Formats: sequence, structure tokens, C-alpha cells
Amino acid sequence: MAAKHPYAKKPFVSSIPLWMRTDQPRQAGMDYWKGPHSKIISATPGLEEYRQLHLAEHNPGLWPATRGVETAIPDERRIDGVAEVTFGSVLSPLLGRTQTRLAFQDEVNIFRRTLLYAGPPNSARWYDVAGTGEKVAARGLLYLRRRDGVRTGAFRKHINELARTLAGTGVLRELRTQVFMPWNQKLWDTPNVAHDNPADQRFHASLLLGFADPAARADFFKGPEVERLSDTLAPFASAIHAYDVTDALTYVKDGKERPRYQR
Repeated sequence: MAAKHPYAKKPFVSSIPLWMRTDQPRQAGMDYWKGPHSKIISATPGLEEYRQLHLAEHNPGLWPATRGVETAIPDERRIDGVAEVTFGSVLSPLLGRTQTRLAFQDEVNIFRRTLLYAGPPNSARWYDVAGTGEKVAARGLLYLRRRDGVRTGAFRKHINELARTLAGTGVLRELRTQVFMPWNQKLWDTPNVAHDNPADQRFHASLLLGFADPAARADFFKGPEVERLSDTLAPFASAIHAYDVTDALTYVKDGKERPRYQR
């Protein structure tokens, strides 16, 4: 393991897990999200980055079975995609209120449930783990639920320690982490779309892991490193839902809207 850990950027970012409507083909919803809906979000002033994470339709859970931890993703709560929205500053959300209202109105066309997970400034970490020119060809997205009785500060500290351990392995090509504030429906209460999120189903952190190729991802989740991580995570997390990410599409990068999304 490397002695020095890569530099970590601390952006102001929020994640919005999304569930597609079930009264139309799932792929139709995914295509509309990728197309017309993305244009509404991309035009929002104050964005540093806007990216869509498309998750595989069949996602039983990549994380290996761990005693006392929910690693099998329940069918009824399986996420279809995640909007990753990064702001230029803490004041940026105020600049985009007009576009946000348009997004609110458009959600019902494709989504049946949306949830906003936000973190305070400096709570997210993006680690510089990829070498120059190295591309990410496979990803895994982890959602973690804090175990009852574990204090927020201890949980946050452990997630940051876990991230530094992962960053030092040399295996990853991308590593992004978020630790969330307590979920509040009022932050994203869009009309005609469900926002049910019972306390025992909420998440408190996420980690996005990028790999050189699908084989490297499979080796990681089946390897001894994950077994060791499971042992250290179990006292802190009651659920680890690890998703297969089929696509990561970037529409805004470095504050600039792209004419076409970039993988």
C-alpha cells in the first residue's frame, strides 16, 4: 500500500437517487433522462459539474455477504440512476432556482421517486487516484447506512479513513465520497413524484469507485481487500448496497456546459 495518499478535492456536491416510472419501458425513461431532462439541468447557472450515473437494471448487489450487514439490494428500493450535481460555491443553488423549478415540473414525466442526499461544504472528497490519460471503464457505487448507536462524527471519520485506505491501494481510477446530512424531504419536494424514505431505509454516505475495466472491478469485489473492508465496516454500517454503474455521463464540466455529454 502506498505511504502517501492522493490529493483530495472537497467540492460542494449533492446526489439525487432516481427511480423510473413503471408504467412505461424503463429504457424509455433512461433515454428521456439522458436527453430532454439533462438539458434542463445542464442550463442551470452556478454548476461546476453535472453528471448522470446510470445503474444496471439487474443489480442484486456487488458487495459480498457480510454477517450483520444488508448487502443484497431489495427489489422495491433498487435505484435506477443517480444525478450527481456539483456547485461552484455554497451560494450557487440560489442562482439556479428558475431551472430547478423547471426540473421539478419535468420529473413526473420520467420518475416515480426522487430523493436528495446533500452534505455540508467540505464533506465530500474526490481523490486524485488516476494517472494522466487513464480512463475509467467500470464503476461501482456504494450506499452505506449508518448502524444504530453509531455517532455521526465516528461514522464520518471511519468513512474518510476508509477512503484514504482505498485511495492508497493503487487499484482505483476514480474515487469520490460523500457523507450526507440528515435527510430532509423539504430540500427536494417535487410535485407528483414520490419521496418516501423511511428512517430504516435512509443512507448516510456514498462511495463511487472507478476501475480500469470490468475485470478489475470484479476482482476487487471478490478479492481479499473487500473482505478486510467488510470487517472494519460492519461495526459502523448496517447496510452496504453496491451498484453496478453502466454509464457515467458528464454534461457540465469545470463550469462549462458540453454540447454533448462525455463518458
